[in-house]
Amino acid sequence: MQHSQFDLFKTRRFLPLFITQFFGAFNDNLLKNAVVVLINFHGMQLLGLAPELMIQLAAGLFILPFFLFSATSGQLCEKYDKARVARLVKVLEIAIMLIAAVGFWLNSGIILMSTIFLMGIHSTLFGPLKFSVLPQYLQPRELVGGNGLIEMGTFVSIIIGQVAGTLLINADQSRLAIISALLLCAVIGYLASRQMPPAPSAIPELKVDWNFARQTWGMIAHAKRSRPVWLSLLGISWFWFLGAVYLSKLPTYASDVLHGDETVYTLLMTLFSFGVGLGSMLCERLSGQKVELGLVPFGSIGLCLFGIDLYFATPAYSAVQLTWSTFLHSPANWRLMADFLLIGTFGGLYIVPLYALMQSRSAPEFRSRAIAANNIMNSLFMVVSAIFAAALAHFGVSIPHVLLIAALLNLVVAAYIYTLLPEFLMRFLVWIATHTLYRIKPEGLSNIPEEGGCVLICNHVSFMDALILAGAVRRPVRFVMDHRIFKIPVLSFIFRTAGAIPIAPAKENAALKAKAYDRVAEYLQAGEVVCIFPEGGITRDGEIQPFRPGIEDIIRRTPVPVLPMALQGLWGSFFSRKDGAAMMKLPRGVWSRIGLRTGLPVPAADANKDVLEAQVRALRGDWR
Repeated sequence: MQHSQFDLFKTRRFLPLFITQFFGAFNDNLLKNAVVVLINFHGMQLLGLAPELMIQLAAGLFILPFFLFSATSGQLCEKYDKARVARLVKVLEIAIMLIAAVGFWLNSGIILMSTIFLMGIHSTLFGPLKFSVLPQYLQPRELVGGNGLIEMGTFVSIIIGQVAGTLLINADQSRLAIISALLLCAVIGYLASRQMPPAPSAIPELKVDWNFARQTWGMIAHAKRSRPVWLSLLGISWFWFLGAVYLSKLPTYASDVLHGDETVYTLLMTLFSFGVGLGSMLCERLSGQKVELGLVPFGSIGLCLFGIDLYFATPAYSAVQLTWSTFLHSPANWRLMADFLLIGTFGGLYIVPLYALMQSRSAPEFRSRAIAANNIMNSLFMVVSAIFAAALAHFGVSIPHVLLIAALLNLVVAAYIYTLLPEFLMRFLVWIATHTLYRIKPEGLSNIPEEGGCVLICNHVSFMDALILAGAVRRPVRFVMDHRIFKIPVLSFIFRTAGAIPIAPAKENAALKAKAYDRVAEYLQAGEVVCIFPEGGITRDGEIQPFRPGIEDIIRRTPVPVLPMALQGLWGSFFSRKDGAAMMKLPRGVWSRIGLRTGLPVPAADANKDVLEAQVRALRGDWR
């Protein structure tokens, strides 16, 4: 049964965490924006600094703790129960908000700047916790949806926090409104954290190293040991580089390029943040409740296209200052608003699978520290982003050109990452192929074990069979396939990247067959999933051909469970051999409905070719 990601809100293992992080992120932005409004519009002073420098100082003070304390935070989340750590962090937040209350009451720049630094510490402590606890609370099929909801909640809280910060700081001279809101949110967050289920430590014996520099480099070095984790970390950090460019330039873009007031800035910020939330929620539906790396290139392509289009969609400078309503009612601005919305949407599609991949591929005993390393890198990339934007501004580069350069850089960086880890591009091609050509109705995929070696067997109907299975099964699948299919252009790249195993009949190439059997044994002993088409070739009449004894040889050598599967509805497709050679006739259409049924595991002792063939025939039924 398919479940909606929103069903997680009904569970204690997710809802308290979501509320806790939502109000924490909300308070971050409520406090920061209220202080910025005091500096920019109410003349609050600090050491005689200009307002622009004070605002930059506030941003720097918030980021600084990520450099100083992320390593320590990752260790604390690894050593102690994460729910307990969450409660202690929320107690710290209440204390920080009491200090902030004094700062607002006295209109003290020193106190309020100090609280921004302290809230940076709060976020540094909570960041590794909220992402590393998700794999403990959620099932693997829920991980993408849970990450999407967390990202959506974060960006919604950013929007509301920024708007509320402006409104509440102007509500009364005594600042009671902003003080009350900050304290109320901190208390709600604490109460929610008390409802979080236990999340025991994976390594309670860990000794915390308080030398942040040594630990920081150690965490980054450890993250580099896993290529997918390290490249996911770099991909996430690059997203924050892009995001920092957009968010830092957006206020000036709204005022100096569009001639809009602060409400135009708020409108564009809302569209961007809403887009990220929308893209984050779409990830689960588009990925089929699994970590779908194919969405990462899809997201980056959208970021490039609509980032470039933003330059061409920028309208001429308005003769009169625009409010959000006058801006909204001008058709000339609709394309621009669509670009901001879609940049955010594709950003969500890009970043959520990367977070889920980092969580799923990190060792449980290192997961919190991997998130901490990610936070350090994110902060570093945001600092580099600020330097990059400042350098372009120094040389007189206009804001639209800065945004265009960022979009073009994204194209280069994305291409570089995908050459380093072809799995991203391979999954993208699989995702495109299976989601544009077919509507797959899966049944019984949960029968495939989450870990450990096993063999999938399936009827062989078309040249697309392996891609359909690869796109549907949550775990990486190693396919044993005819060496001639393995060599088909484009498909060959996908098969090689996926670790497929080419095989030939013994009478044709005995050495290749022996090598294939050796590789199958290695994969199964390593706990991987191997898929075999026991018929030995693609059907020529739509019927299931007799199974060959090779499956018995494989199971005898490496006893593992065997899962029968059946593809339905592919006979007669462009890639099948109905009415002659495959791919030599007109396609019958796109988005055709097909079925994929999975039976219960068959123990190795009972897995002979006749039993398995009968089960596959029963699963397929009459639908060819």
